[in-house]
Amino acid sequence: MSGFPTRVAVIGAGTMGAGIAQAAATAGWPTTLTDAHPEALQGALARIAKTLDGAVQRGKLDAAGRDAILGRLGTATDLRTTCEGADLVIEAVLEDLDVKRDVMSQASDWAEPSALLATNTSSISIADIAADLPRPERLIGMHFFNPVHLMKLVEIVVHDDTDEASTADALSVVRAMGKEPIVVRNSPGFASSRLGIALGLEAMRMLEEGVASAADIDRAMELGYNHPMGPLKLTDLVGLDVRLRIADYLHQALGAERFAPPAILRRLVAEGKLGKKSGHGFYDWSTS
Repeated sequence: MSGFPTRVAVIGAGTMGAGIAQAAATAGWPTTLTDAHPEALQGALARIAKTLDGAVQRGKLDAAGRDAILGRLGTATDLRTTCEGADLVIEAVLEDLDVKRDVMSQASDWAEPSALLATNTSSISIADIAADLPRPERLIGMHFFNPVHLMKLVEIVVHDDTDEASTADALSVVRAMGKEPIVVRNSPGFASSRLGIALGLEAMRMLEEGVASAADIDRAMELGYNHPMGPLKLTDLVGLDVRLRIADYLHQALGAERFAPPAILRRLVAEGKLGKKSGHGFYDWSTS
């Protein structure tokens, strides 16, 4: 599709939505970020500006480039206003099937008829999200990783109804953002979440059993397998609540005990220890 996309809508101003909006604007596309909560939009713009300022300070970006990126970013609290005229819509809302289906149904009504609709889900079935859309072949998984501005991988997730044009458009978008795409079949957990959750849950079980401390379990993977970050620290970064939802989903969808959430994960989430965003998880982040 020549000149695709011409206008991008990103739904959800959380960590992932803000990062995706920044990536789209950096690629040169007019981008509108929407959220029902004005304070979430203000926080997202502040985080984006801080990230871009850091890039300027490190010499990765000049001031004019930063200003141009920010100039391509707009915000709105109204979903219809955001999606009207958009030919690429990327949702990054709560990992809840009903919420995602509702958001994508509304987006498909208001976006351009040929718009590519992408969901940033890390585990929910793409086919289930697409089920009631008038053009399910234009709904695709586009799974980004946190922090979006640093992580190169994007999973392109295709379901049985996805057409070749949608896959090609998604690949083109991801590459234009400077990312490396992989294409995976719609399956619980796709590739990355399924592997990452399995490793993370086993690390939690080892911690429960007293095999080693959280720091030493992480060092085993960082130094022994050259992982940039250990599985417990990564869980803190992603959010223990997010990891718990994914583990519960995979346990139910695959019926495999290796995805049953350990008691320590349920306990920490119940105590509000969600990782870096709450100040405590497997590590103490309150002073960082």
